[in-house]
Amino acid sequence: MTPNSDYIKSLENYKFKQELKISISEKILKNLFVILLLVNVVLSAQAMINVDARKTTSLNGKWNVIIDPYENGYYDYRYEPSNNGYFKNAQQNERWELLEYSFDTDEMLYVPGDWNSQKEKLLYYEGTIWYKKSFNYNLPKEKRLFLYFGAVNYDAKVYLNGELIGEHEGGFTPFQFEITDKVKEKGNYVIVKADNKRYKDAVPTVNTDWYNYGGITRKVLLIETEETFVQDYFIQLEKGNLNKISGWVKLNGNHLNKKLEIKIPEAEIYKAVNTDDNGFAKFEIEKKMELWSPENPKLYDVELILGECVIADKVGFRTIETRGTDILLNGKSVFLRGICLHEEAAYQNGGRAFSKDHAKVLLGWAKDLSCNYVRLAHYTHNEAMVRYADEIGLLVWAEVPVYWTISWENEATYKNAENQLTEMITRDRNRCAVALWSMANETPLSEARFKFLSKLAKKAKELDPSRLITAAMERHYSDDNTLIIDDEFGKVVDVLGCNAYIGWYDGLPEKCRGIKWETVYDKPVIISEFGGGALFGEHGDKLTRWSEEFQESLYKENLEMFKKVSFIQGLTPWILKDFKSPRRHKPRIQNFWNMKGLISDKGDKKKAYYVLKNFYETIK
Repeated sequence: MTPNSDYIKSLENYKFKQELKISISEKILKNLFVILLLVNVVLSAQAMINVDARKTTSLNGKWNVIIDPYENGYYDYRYEPSNNGYFKNAQQNERWELLEYSFDTDEMLYVPGDWNSQKEKLLYYEGTIWYKKSFNYNLPKEKRLFLYFGAVNYDAKVYLNGELIGEHEGGFTPFQFEITDKVKEKGNYVIVKADNKRYKDAVPTVNTDWYNYGGITRKVLLIETEETFVQDYFIQLEKGNLNKISGWVKLNGNHLNKKLEIKIPEAEIYKAVNTDDNGFAKFEIEKKMELWSPENPKLYDVELILGECVIADKVGFRTIETRGTDILLNGKSVFLRGICLHEEAAYQNGGRAFSKDHAKVLLGWAKDLSCNYVRLAHYTHNEAMVRYADEIGLLVWAEVPVYWTISWENEATYKNAENQLTEMITRDRNRCAVALWSMANETPLSEARFKFLSKLAKKAKELDPSRLITAAMERHYSDDNTLIIDDEFGKVVDVLGCNAYIGWYDGLPEKCRGIKWETVYDKPVIISEFGGGALFGEHGDKLTRWSEEFQESLYKENLEMFKKVSFIQGLTPWILKDFKSPRRHKPRIQNFWNMKGLISDKGDKKKAYYVLKNFYETIK
């Protein structure tokens, strides 16, 4: 079978062990093993979208694991990559044989799930854990098989039956490998080296304000396809046109000239297209659709039919634009009543959220708060979260973890960020809830940073010209009481994000009364973060730090200030729910939790929750 072109990556995209800090040429001289990697192993190919609409076999559940802080399963005692590591899954066949590991008699962890919240001894663990899952698979002739991961944090090396089939860097986006010619009818085993160590040149970098949950944190699937199948597609309203659906399809396979049908039965839409030699076809459909909005989250059943294979999806149709300082949803001005949230499950003392049930709790709280919008910070959240936002009517700010002080001048760091951006947009560009792609959060000003983020924004527009570009940017005082938004990156984005912690890191809440806001751009502004911490049940007067009354006063003062600023078109206070963070040390109050949530991890609503809810219901 001829390899699909999506699998063939240029040499510049190959990633080798960054921690060794050795050039490719030096590595080739040092070790034949690395030469074999260069020839035989690809990085992850673009994951097919809408995987749940395909024929899948779940590999979720208990996996055998080996905790390996020294990476002895990968390196030999000279710290060279071994060709006989744990990925070989060696078995002791004779009683005298020396073997110092055994997946089958070691520990187990659930997949999907992070290791930190599953075992107390792994609470603060950062490093390598090896995962193993055995399976049988009878693959019919003329069919293809892919091994799909929703996400692994952070660096994943994936082996099938002892052979390295590929690797992926980035903890929050999906990837896949084709295993058609490698899978056996019986006795297969997949082994994953998952490594969540932090690096200066990584994305995100070493310093964050959220928990670095390690492991196979999202679902793992075997996906069976036809020899030629629908890899990707895009179907949305054309930007600025409420009566025209515009889109495209992309096939994967050897025989790419095919007839494909697009059906939306409820709207009486039928469209047939013929793909070209690259398996690509564009289409346009003139039709007035019932529009999706937070008040009316209308989704249509959409079918893409290729031969006997039907890919079913639920798609909403809406437009999102700006005009001056206004944000326009379906051509009408909208104020974004939002809240930030992390992808952390409620009611279980932390842990990475990954399921629709998790999404129902978190986004349900946002809807109860009278939100029409959420900021999914500070990385790509799981697909269930975005799809559930589609269902219940919440606009979404989605972002990549270009966070704080990234290595702006490192080309590999940029390639990593661009790849994560590509994987996020590829997965979610059919989700009408997504209104904004965010390039970064709180990044310090420099020329290198401007070039880095501008390239990212250009790439985002190429991948999806229908949505708005934003970032949470810096602001500064031009005098004692005037905050000005003039970040150079404001020239590039459609919507200006601004984080402002007046009353928490910047003075006390009453300081809000004297603050004036200015911007040099005729563009809408979203206050992408504001807020302060409180321990639920901690009480005092409005000047008692960490009390609910202090947080309540802070919200009242900030909201009164923002009401007077005409160019502010949205708010996402920080944050919906308390979340775990290694940066937060204060005993009794924090205990390694960021306490800026309006709701405790146990679902208790703090006083500030009702202040924001009342404000949103008043302006609704």
